[in-house]
Amino acid sequence: LYGATKLCSDKLFVAANNMKGARDLRLSVVRYGNVIGSRGSVVPFFLQQRHTGVLPITHPDMTRFNISLEEGVDLVLYALEHAWGGEIFVPKIPSYKITEVARAIGPDCEQQIVGIRPGEKLHEEMITQTDALSTVELPRYYVILPATPPWDVEKFIAHFAGKRVPENFHYDSANNEDWLSAEQIRDEIRLHVDASFEG
Repeated sequence: LYGATKLCSDKLFVAANNMKGARDLRLSVVRYGNVIGSRGSVVPFFLQQRHTGVLPITHPDMTRFNISLEEGVDLVLYALEHAWGGEIFVPKIPSYKITEVARAIGPDCEQQIVGIRPGEKLHEEMITQTDALSTVELPRYYVILPATPPWDVEKFIAHFAGKRVPENFHYDSANNEDWLSAEQIRDEIRLHVDASFEG
């Protein structure tokens, strides 16, 4: 349900560009992964649980995207500065396996498989194959363009030196070229969550 409400919000926001009238308004969306250390996310949960010697794993193949709060802010600022109206900005960020997070936080802990909760996805998908038909790749971001932009798509691509993504492209946390190792996850925790962390 959470993912469905986010998708609905994206669609409503993008569509609002067609209802703004004469107002000088540009409405765009940012879409990103799990902010490391955010409340309710896996890192603080595992940090809290590791003293028990057991870390619950929903599924050994589960993956998620990782983004720091600073990277999320950079994305928002980029969108504010560069949006033409109606785009969905998606950052190029690394993925991690849940088991690798457990290994980083509790290397001596037992990883106990507890099963996926109802409605929980095995992998996080930020750009579907359908979205990819109107997606442009920039150096640090992907941009999903609106189906009916109020501006010229080719001009957008030329202006940002972008390129269309390949046919059958999709962007999810399982099909990523950039993966965090246990040691890199430990570094991320020290940098963004707890400077005194020792894995």
